[in-house]
Amino acid sequence: MKISNITPIVTMPIDGLPWLFVKVETDDGYYGFGECTDYSVNLHLFNGIKSLRSMIIGMDASNIENIWQTIFHSYDDLNGRGYVSHLISAIDIALWDIKGKVLNTPIYNLLGGAVRDRVPLYTHVQDFNSDKRDKKFLGGAAREVPLHNNDQDYNSDQGRLESLAKAAKETKNAGYDAIKTDPFPSSINGYSGPSEVERLTPKLLRLSLEWMQTLREAVGDDYELMVDAHARFDVASAIAAGKQLEDINLTWLEEPIHVENHNALRQVKENINVPICIGERHFTRWDYTEIFANRLAEYVMPDVAWCGGISELRRIAAQAEVNYIRISPHDALGPVSIAAGFQVCMTTPNLYRQECLHTWFKTFEKIINPMFTIENGAILPNNLPGLGLDLNIDEVKKYEVDPENNQYLNITDNDQNAANQWIN
Repeated sequence: MKISNITPIVTMPIDGLPWLFVKVETDDGYYGFGECTDYSVNLHLFNGIKSLRSMIIGMDASNIENIWQTIFHSYDDLNGRGYVSHLISAIDIALWDIKGKVLNTPIYNLLGGAVRDRVPLYTHVQDFNSDKRDKKFLGGAAREVPLHNNDQDYNSDQGRLESLAKAAKETKNAGYDAIKTDPFPSSINGYSGPSEVERLTPKLLRLSLEWMQTLREAVGDDYELMVDAHARFDVASAIAAGKQLEDINLTWLEEPIHVENHNALRQVKENINVPICIGERHFTRWDYTEIFANRLAEYVMPDVAWCGGISELRRIAAQAEVNYIRISPHDALGPVSIAAGFQVCMTTPNLYRQECLHTWFKTFEKIINPMFTIENGAILPNNLPGLGLDLNIDEVKKYEVDPENNQYLNITDNDQNAANQWIN
């Protein structure tokens, strides 16, 4: 069963959210789908997937681990973590999809079988910086959740909080038991590069606390809430934010500082009384080895489309298990990514929840068949082979975009001004 073709495609059924899917085909007619969406860097990944053709076309598609290791070590001069692990992820997911189809069984059965009958989800409401014009300029696709409809009401402090409370109650009533948000106003202004390491002023801290108090009041004391800082802050700001949010009773504070310095993260962790979650910007088991050895987090959230695919997510989950740390796969990407993460979650003992953006599910229905079965805020297995879904290629092609043209991201100066208006 030789790999005969690899095809990347970028499609954008939701404005500003281009998803990068990869189709891997074999010489005996089987095919599988993978994903390595990463929005503003899709062009690099698109070209990287094409560059793999000469390396792996002709290899036996059933030898998933051999292909994983071949790509990883062939590109070791680029460092296998990050760019390379993204490329591996798409191929790895597609190969597991093929293997499940060949053996006529869901992937989780090939990973040891189910340890649960469903995978619980957590979802999002709008972040403080969300706006109808907000399209990725601050990083993190979770910022693109426009749940408010009345601009006049929304364009006031009270209107924003009322919109947040309404969205939270609707999400809770829809059956979801946990919500994440980024409550921190952006301080980026002027020269954007140096200011990417953001500082929280007393005013910004006050606004973020009001955001979380409103959210807590809307859902009640027993509801699970997470805060995502999107790896934005300096150490002092992260500590101040963590301390002021202690009374909100968070499940976790996610990525309070930039991820490059473990000593800085340790300083934050030792000075706040809130569990820490990190991981979407960490890749492969080699990154996680140090995280676990140094006890830097209580939760980890690798992304199956970035960390090295199904093969690597399973290994990271096993590392976390022996450290009594729960895993919660990151997902702010397309439906193939969620389907791949679901397969690992079904067989992972130390799962917390899988991330989703439930407001995207209606769009997923257009481009995959069948759509996930969602019940009471969880995905149920459908017992179909492989990933349990196919891409509707005709629909995907309707929304295809050229990754050479970054205009599809809709990043403009007006977008940045929209975020800044609330802090000036």
